[in-house]
Amino acid sequence: MSKRILMVVSNVAHYQDPSHPTGLWLSELTHAWDVFEQAGFNQQLVSPLGGPSPLEPRSLKWPNLDASAKRWLADDRRMAMLKSTAKAQEIDASDYDAIYFTGGHAVMWDFPDDLALQRLSRDIYERGGVVGSVCHGYCGLLNTRLSDGKRLVADRRVTGFSWLEEILAGVSGKMPYNAEQQMRERGALYQKAWLPFVSNVVTDGQLVTGQNPQSAKATAEAVRRVLSA
Repeated sequence: MSKRILMVVSNVAHYQDPSHPTGLWLSELTHAWDVFEQAGFNQQLVSPLGGPSPLEPRSLKWPNLDASAKRWLADDRRMAMLKSTAKAQEIDASDYDAIYFTGGHAVMWDFPDDLALQRLSRDIYERGGVVGSVCHGYCGLLNTRLSDGKRLVADRRVTGFSWLEEILAGVSGKMPYNAEQQMRERGALYQKAWLPFVSNVVTDGQLVTGQNPQSAKATAEAVRRVLSA
């Protein structure tokens, strides 16, 4: 049977200051979608609230708008999917083999405390499925607890967008929290590449995380390998 993957995207359209737009970092979705599609996996877009998932404007500009993202923008059917995502609360975890959290700064606001996303991650993980994230997507793992009360990320090797990368990107002052620090405080064994903005993927059993947009394809390929093992 084909593997089934929940692709999680954000509903948030701006930073705390409404004059600063944000949203889904498009290539972090499209690279994963391409990898999973080529593997014959079935994919479902889901968000905390359902409905539209806004796009991060910076992800639509050179050099971030790569060939994969351009193909998505040119595909009316796929663009329509981003306007009508499923609502996390209405999803049955038993229907899926993996959950994959995409990024963009938007997710820092709506991923961490969403109980439906936590339920889906816990149930999929405890059934032997894969939990994956790329870049800021790891914010969706911050508060997830397993059935025994232990945090999903406790004592697990993970990565995600680093605080140094926030500083170098010029947005650290707009962040609601330091995600790297929050991960460490929850007992995660956070790892990052020696250099910022280079591909870095960490696989710890069923948990697969990628550091930044440059890691998008490699992270998805790591998820594919774990699912196919």
